[in-house]
Amino acid sequence: MENVHLAGEDDDIYSGFNDYNPFFDTEGLENDEGFQQAVKTSHGRRPPMTAARQKNFSLNRAQIGTAAGNRLKTGLVSSMGRPTTGLAVQDGSSARPMTAVRAAGFSSTGRGQSFDPLNQASKGPAPPLEMKNPDSPEEKIKQLERQVNDLIEESCFAHSRGEVPVALEKAKEAGRKERILVRQREQNSATEQINLDLTYSVLFNLANQYEINEMFTEALNTYQVIVKNKMFTNAGRLKVNMGNIYYKQRNYPKAIKFYRMALDQVPVNTHKEMRIKIMKNIGIVFVKMGQYNDAITSFEHIMTEQPDHTTAFNLILCYFALGDREKMKRTFQRLLQVDLNLDDEDKYLPHPEDKHANMVLEVIRNDSLRELEKEKKSAMERCVMAAAKLIAPAIEQSFTVGFDWCVDCVKQSPYTELANDLEINKAIMALKKKDFSQAIDVLKSFEKKDSKCAAVAAVNLSFIHFLQAEYPAAEKYAEMAMSSDRYNPSALVNKGNCLFTMGELEKAKEFYLEALRTEASCTEALYNLGLVNKKLGQLEPALDCFLKLHAILRSNPEVLYQIATLYDMLEDTPQATEWFMQLIGIVPTDPSILSRLGELYDNEGDKTQAYQYYFESFRYYPSNIEIIEWLGAYYIDSQFVEKAIHYFERAAVIQPNKIKWQLMIASCHRRSGNYQQALETYKHINKRFPDNTECLKFLVRLCSDLGLPDAQEYATKLKKAEKAKELREQRISSGSGSRTGSGRRARAVRDGEDEERLDSADSGRGGSGKRSRQGSSRGSALGSGRRRALPDASGPYEVEDQNVDASYVDPLGPAAERPKTAAKRRDVEDEFGDEELGDDLLPE
Repeated sequence: MENVHLAGEDDDIYSGFNDYNPFFDTEGLENDEGFQQAVKTSHGRRPPMTAARQKNFSLNRAQIGTAAGNRLKTGLVSSMGRPTTGLAVQDGSSARPMTAVRAAGFSSTGRGQSFDPLNQASKGPAPPLEMKNPDSPEEKIKQLERQVNDLIEESCFAHSRGEVPVALEKAKEAGRKERILVRQREQNSATEQINLDLTYSVLFNLANQYEINEMFTEALNTYQVIVKNKMFTNAGRLKVNMGNIYYKQRNYPKAIKFYRMALDQVPVNTHKEMRIKIMKNIGIVFVKMGQYNDAITSFEHIMTEQPDHTTAFNLILCYFALGDREKMKRTFQRLLQVDLNLDDEDKYLPHPEDKHANMVLEVIRNDSLRELEKEKKSAMERCVMAAAKLIAPAIEQSFTVGFDWCVDCVKQSPYTELANDLEINKAIMALKKKDFSQAIDVLKSFEKKDSKCAAVAAVNLSFIHFLQAEYPAAEKYAEMAMSSDRYNPSALVNKGNCLFTMGELEKAKEFYLEALRTEASCTEALYNLGLVNKKLGQLEPALDCFLKLHAILRSNPEVLYQIATLYDMLEDTPQATEWFMQLIGIVPTDPSILSRLGELYDNEGDKTQAYQYYFESFRYYPSNIEIIEWLGAYYIDSQFVEKAIHYFERAAVIQPNKIKWQLMIASCHRRSGNYQQALETYKHINKRFPDNTECLKFLVRLCSDLGLPDAQEYATKLKKAEKAKELREQRISSGSGSRTGSGRRARAVRDGEDEERLDSADSGRGGSGKRSRQGSSRGSALGSGRRRALPDASGPYEVEDQNVDASYVDPLGPAAERPKTAAKRRDVEDEFGDEELGDDLLPE
């Protein structure tokens, strides 16, 4: 009560300032019995004190009393206002009650002892793990299983990369290792551990790889092993694969048999989709076999259960084959009612106020699901367009009426946007039927429609007028298409084509370049640009255009031909030859390409290769006079005159009024030593062309050499022909004629003089095989200043040949000298020179 002050006494405002709560008196806790009793409980246990601390606190705790001790014994509330707990009573007669707090596992035995609640320290360290024996049978079996699985995966990956042979080899190796695995398990008496799933995977993959490699017999045998094994569940469904193989082998009855067996193996309720696919296969096989009624049964069932556009189109084909108009119409309408289950196109429209929606739209606009939707929609559109073009001529009396019915049906269907495309196709079909007026009428009806259809119609109209050589109209519609859509490459190309035809090459080039800037892959613009550059003489830019086009169209013959021709024009013969060889690989039967290649080798001096390609060209086109002439000259140069006769005879059949080929045939007979046949040939020529001096000269020569009495007769005819020829030339020189006619006759006279020159050359020395390579200053001198007149009605008969060049010099060159004999050779010229002319030979 010392510290208690009543209200009436003098209060000291600073009294109790130094008082403190005895709970904070830590200095006397060592001697506080209550505290020490609490420490001895489980709640108050602490690690043992060290020796230094025990020495300092070795006094008797019970003999030390503190103020705190009296307060703790009273059971008063603490300074925080809560009752004290956990303290023993003063007399220590009863222990502190147990609390819910368990021991934390610490021990009062001292520090350094390890935590071992399970008393495992006495057992010692754990023994080391036993090493696996790699040579044990179990380990070998596991390794083999891993290898088999790895080989199956490698086979599948190789197939996905397109390495089909590698995939087959991996599948075979997996099959071999799997058989080794089964044998090892049988040897270890572990047949119950055989992995049937692994065996099934190996056999199935092997059968697939056999089928992909078109080893159908092996694939069927492998599938048969799987199907006959009753331990494989659902293996009967693989009969679908066996039916597919028989279908590829065109064994349609067996294919249907296996499809039906597979259909029986598939449950009706749980695998409806698979049953529909098998029935599609059955219907297609019936179509292949021509059993359209059976195919219709299958397709009609599918259209009832789960309609789709492919089945509807196949059903239309069957009804078309049977000629059932009404069912064709009904099925076309059912095709238009097929639901593709596609989302609304509006969800792909941009949202101007929602940025988050626009970001999502950018992601889904071209994702794989969107691509799948586009593919399904385009497939549906192709089916509708193909079906309309197929049934339009068959469902009505005329093609136009049938197409109009299809267009009306499409307009009433969910695919209304296809109506305009059908109208365009109607015009194109009319073009194919060469009904240009109807096509033009249909296309002109688009002029007032939306810009896209109007542009397409204008492009087609421009093309039609261009084909009809109506270039102003073609240019007009090309400009209309450009006004509707300036970035339409087809319209720009049509405009450039019109300018190209009109000779405005530079302007046409600008339009082609603009079309290429609009669409870099526009092959028509690139091809025409190359042609323009070629015509302008810009060979290098033209070559660049065609090389770019070749990168797009790898096997286009026209592009390869232009590249080879440009290299030839650039005088790069090796490159031209290489490109012509590539072109021959694509069109091996084109005679003009073969002849060009032969010409290149001929210019290089390689006669053997040139002959090979010229001969191939002759085989495919035996009426080319230039090729025939070259082949004949080649055999004459090669001293095979008899073979040259065959080609000259063919040329004579093609050009019967050209005396050149007859003379060459006779010359070949003479050169080969067959003088009698040569004489007969010359006589035949003389009957057809009696005024030909060259033939008469050879007749005189041959008859003289053979000692025949006809030599004098032919010599007389020769003099008459020469005199008549001179008279005609005199009349021409003295007469008046038009400049054009004179020029034409002058050319004819020069040709005649060339014939005379060649006659004399062949009589004395011979000559080369091609007249284009002949030349003589003497012949030029003879040809100058003299002209040959056309025969008049009263003059002698002369065969009218159209630009006939009867000149001939023996391609064999100089004739071989005859062996010297006792008989002296008679000089024909001397005989005629000393002979007196009779009155019948004098000019009239």
